[in-house]
Amino acid sequence: MAKRRITDLLQMKAASEKIAMLTCYEAGFAKEMKKAGIDAILVGDSLGMVVQGHGSTLPVTLEEMIYHTENIVRSHPDAFIVVDLPFGSYEGSCEEAFRAASALMKAGAEMVKLEGGAGMAKITAFLTARGIPVCGHVGLLPQSVHLIGGYRVQGRDLQVAAQLIEDARAHQSAGAQLMVVECVPEEVGEALSIALDIPVIGIGAGALTDGQVLVMHDMLGVRGDVVPRFVKNFLASSAEKGDPSIEGAFKNYVTEVKMGVFPGKEHLF
Repeated sequence: MAKRRITDLLQMKAASEKIAMLTCYEAGFAKEMKKAGIDAILVGDSLGMVVQGHGSTLPVTLEEMIYHTENIVRSHPDAFIVVDLPFGSYEGSCEEAFRAASALMKAGAEMVKLEGGAGMAKITAFLTARGIPVCGHVGLLPQSVHLIGGYRVQGRDLQVAAQLIEDARAHQSAGAQLMVVECVPEEVGEALSIALDIPVIGIGAGALTDGQVLVMHDMLGVRGDVVPRFVKNFLASSAEKGDPSIEGAFKNYVTEVKMGVFPGKEHLF
């Protein structure tokens, strides 16, 4: 697999080729993803829940994100590596965001991801003007879980859906080159992908976005609590096909994303 860069992801959108992304936090799994041909890795603050056992992503620190980023860079440098700016590391000021983003870039990130609507676009503009690539994140915002009252589907109301599109456009205008949309109806995911020139990666946003991302632990079926509706256990499905391996699960995921088979109707809101 040749090294993936943001230019490759932009070309994939233009060519209607789906982008396969997964979260990853450690070297061993990153090596399996490399063999499976994962296009992009998100070093997500979801590690707070699936690795550290917290009830949300909020306790994760910048130092922890740096540590896990370094693990991935050493193990799958060919993937395009996006890293979450953790809660509290960027909301206060543009300068604060730049310090945190710079630390992640020095650790090997090729893009940082931040959550929020149009009000956060000024952070995107500040970072991109200083050479730091940015991925936006709209829809369900895990870092705002207490503000929105839990992990709830977003964008069912037409007015809210329209605002999500405007929020995403604001980040694109500010220089964002990638967008994640989480937990929205499929028609909203599709509308975002049509409205934006940059790739839109869905998680619980239907099959009509430019690509998909899942939390690795969820798609391997090793998360102990309730599994979201939009998740498929690819380890179990690969075992049914005669390959009960982690590499097989990752390859199956890549194939189904590329073919538009995943997510299916049973995964939609």
